[in-house]
Amino acid sequence: MPVSAPTERKLREAMARLLAGQPLHSDGTLSKENLAREAQVSHATVHRAEAVLAEWDARVAKPVLRTPGELQRDETIAALKKRLGEATRRCSELQGKLDALATVTANLYHENCTLKEAATKRERGKVAALPVGPWKE
Repeated sequence: MPVSAPTERKLREAMARLLAGQPLHSDGTLSKENLAREAQVSHATVHRAEAVLAEWDARVAKPVLRTPGELQRDETIAALKKRLGEATRRCSELQGKLDALATVTANLYHENCTLKEAATKRERGKVAALPVGPWKE
């Protein structure tokens, strides 16, 4: 199913902008995906526009295949990015736990100070029950 004339016009204008290095709606990379973004149409629409697509293929050089070393490098980078993301997530989780523990510790410290102060103010020789904390009813 061919595309409408206005859509074909949008695709041709987008192709001209990309080939001229003056993109408005994409990063400027010469790819069919960016052609769709630049024209603000769906990727499927680009593939239905056979005439525009044939012209695109004729004007855009085929990408050079990556060497095995480049493939290995890219795989290493992807693996390291994944590990970094996991480590960052874990650090955030641990920082949250550390903050919570610091808050609990500070509360316990202040409660302990209050209890010590109350214990020293009691009369000597008289046994008094310690106040019950909020965790007991």
